[in-house]
Amino acid sequence: MTGVEYRWRVGRNRRCCEYHLGTLGYVVEDAARPGTTLVVETGRPAVMEPDPVPAELVLPREVAAGIRAAWSSGWTPRCDGSPFELRLSAAG
Repeated sequence: MTGVEYRWRVGRNRRCCEYHLGTLGYVVEDAARPGTTLVVETGRPAVMEPDPVPAELVLPREVAAGIRAAWSSGWTPRCDGSPFELRLSAAG
C-alpha cells in the first residue's frame, strides 16, 4: 500500500446496505482515481444507536488488512467495474 491513499466509510450507508443488511461493513476506494469500489462485510452485527453512528469500531488496521485481502483475491481498485465484495466473516 506504499504511496497509495484510500478513502473509506464505515456503517450502514447506502452502498453497504445494498449488499449486507444488518452487518457492520465498510467501503473503500482509491483516493486519487476511484474505480472499482471495495465493499467489505465484517460479519459483526451493525448495532446502531439512535443516531446513525455504529456502536462498533472499525480501526484503520482492520481496513488495511481488508485491502490486503482484497488485493490477494483480485481486487483492482483503479480499474472500472462493479463493486468488489469481500466477506471477512467467511475467512475467519
